[in-house]
Amino acid sequence: MVEMELLGVQVEMPSQSPLLLLRETGGSQRVLPVVIDTPEAQAIYRGIEQIRVPRPLTHDLMAAILDVLGATLVKVTVTDLRDRTFFAEMEVTIGSATHTISARPSDAVALAVRADTPIFASESVLDEAGQIIDLPPDPPADVDPDELLDEFKQFLDDVQPDDFGPAAEASDQE
Repeated sequence: MVEMELLGVQVEMPSQSPLLLLRETGGSQRVLPVVIDTPEAQAIYRGIEQIRVPRPLTHDLMAAILDVLGATLVKVTVTDLRDRTFFAEMEVTIGSATHTISARPSDAVALAVRADTPIFASESVLDEAGQIIDLPPDPPADVDPDELLDEFKQFLDDVQPDDFGPAAEASDQE
């Protein structure tokens, strides 16, 4: 398993498809783009920005349930890519018991953001769908992070599905 960092969500042009973007924290800094649905993209964004709504939405509710039950979301792992569909697992502990729960990567990441839980991907998924993108892993102190984000957004605006090869069609479909 390879530890990943959440870069965020971005709308891919021209298809207007939301992408979940994960980058490996070490190694070659491969980026794993996962096509997700708009509600999950919004849920991840709300989690990143810590936007709270008057009544809990699904992922906020899931986090509250885990908390009330004394459960801990230990990690989220993007485990597989089959037939252009990504699969993930959530590892949850309750007391001394550990449970593995199958999930869509978008839902698992939306919950991980709320629980401040590490995200991983299997090496095989990264080998198949990971992309090397020329962005510095850690910006130098004199680089404006907003400028770097703008450059990355520009890259995403210019990228075409063919740039990702056969994995470009992959998503975490229902």
